[in-house]
Amino acid sequence: MTELGNRLKEARKEKGISLDDLQEMTKIQKRYLKNIEEGNYDSMPGKFYVRAFIKQYAEAVGLDPETLFEEYQSDIPRTEQEEFPEQLSRVQTSSKRAAPDTVKMMNVLPRILVVAAIIAILFLLWFVVYKFAGHNTKEKLNSGASGDVSVQKENVKSAEKVSSGKNTGSSSEKKAAKTSKKPASKTKKTAQKLETVSSSGYTTTYKLAGTNQFKLELKANGGRSWVQVKNSDGSTNFQQLLNDGDSRTADLSKQKQVTITVGNTVNTEVYINGKKLKYNIPASKEVRQDMIVQFNGSQTK
Repeated sequence: MTELGNRLKEARKEKGISLDDLQEMTKIQKRYLKNIEEGNYDSMPGKFYVRAFIKQYAEAVGLDPETLFEEYQSDIPRTEQEEFPEQLSRVQTSSKRAAPDTVKMMNVLPRILVVAAIIAILFLLWFVVYKFAGHNTKEKLNSGASGDVSVQKENVKSAEKVSSGKNTGSSSEKKAAKTSKKPASKTKKTAQKLETVSSSGYTTTYKLAGTNQFKLELKANGGRSWVQVKNSDGSTNFQQLLNDGDSRTADLSKQKQVTITVGNTVNTEVYINGKKLKYNIPASKEVRQDMIVQFNGSQTK
């Protein structure tokens, strides 16, 4: 057991909180809480979760997490952010390796430009010849068809005179028909709205309106995340540890209120009826968040 784990365990016992009670308070699985007390971080989901879980544990038993992080630095594993310098050196090395390829490209570029110029000249010559030949063909066709056009114009004029009498009667009928038609009424569709009702600590309450369906999708993007969804009666709809790229969907249209718990908001995207939810509390401020969504589809018209 590490000094940090022993400190947390003593604080928990002083407050008379069992591991089961702490699990309900923090929404962290009991086995992870026990691993924190024993300093067994290898069995945790990841280094990021170690710091997040320790922070929640400390807040639940009345300890300042920042003070603990400063005091027990040697007991807490580093996060991925401290590994950036090593990754940067790898990127610089790969850019040096790519330099010879750039030199080869610069040597080939003049040849490509010469070939492109030759193709452009050939296309220009073809275009000039095509336009000249097409112009002569049009002149021959127009001279041969001029006589036919004059005859057709006379026939059209005589036909217009005959049909003018018929059209005068039908035009009035068409106007009457147009005035009698009424434009079809347009049905108004109520747009879906997701409004913030209140926000306190790491809990935000929303109200979903303007729709009779409530379809939820939780997606891990950039890392792993533990998620949980509870129904109106407090029963668990599902809980799962999502790996990077995994997603979980649920149809909650029959629920009047749903509680969504996200263990790592940095790597978790929430979609309601296909629209991405913007966290009311920034993920950098609160990693773990609870979102309560109030919904009553029967009120939608």
